[in-house]
Amino acid sequence: MEKLKAVIFDLDGTIVDAPYNWSSLKEELGTKGVPILSYLASLKEPAKSEKRKVLEKYEEEATAKAVLKKGIHQLLDLLTEREIKKVLVTNNSRKNVSFLLKKFKLEFDYVSTRESGLWKPSGAPFLSALENLGIERDECCVIGDSHFDIKAADEAGIARVFILNRNKEKFSSASVEFFDSVESLREKIEKIVKSKE
Repeated sequence: MEKLKAVIFDLDGTIVDAPYNWSSLKEELGTKGVPILSYLASLKEPAKSEKRKVLEKYEEEATAKAVLKKGIHQLLDLLTEREIKKVLVTNNSRKNVSFLLKKFKLEFDYVSTRESGLWKPSGAPFLSALENLGIERDECCVIGDSHFDIKAADEAGIARVFILNRNKEKFSSASVEFFDSVESLREKIEKIVKSKE
């Protein structure tokens, strides 16, 4: 890995913990195994608008109950001190993202929400962010909590992926590094930064 110049973060489950019941939502929407945003994009009106309202209601309720993961401010402060770009790429809406960033006093150098028309598990939102910042794929890493983050990083050609998730068995086939706390992840980032000085 080249010198670390950017860290791409996921939002829900990574920066904040929000009480999403994805299986219940997918069942209510009738996605039949298709990722939610791709499923909604494939629908015709009025079904598209009706089902989007269901998604937005779920998201709004979960966002209102979201809590910041312990250690996030310290991790972001470390990146700021080291002049490493902080990137947020989420499938959530701009409205919910703005609410959470303001509520928890979080700042990122680049933010991509689903309104961009690019969403995970595609690698497109990652590549778009890097292009906008003038940063190469081997100069960044991805921090997420789900298979979507792993798939998007893989498609974008980003090799270094850190997963904040206690359930390692769920990702048994993935070649990623696991962390059970933001603090242990921050220590890892600190080591990477120091090794490249």
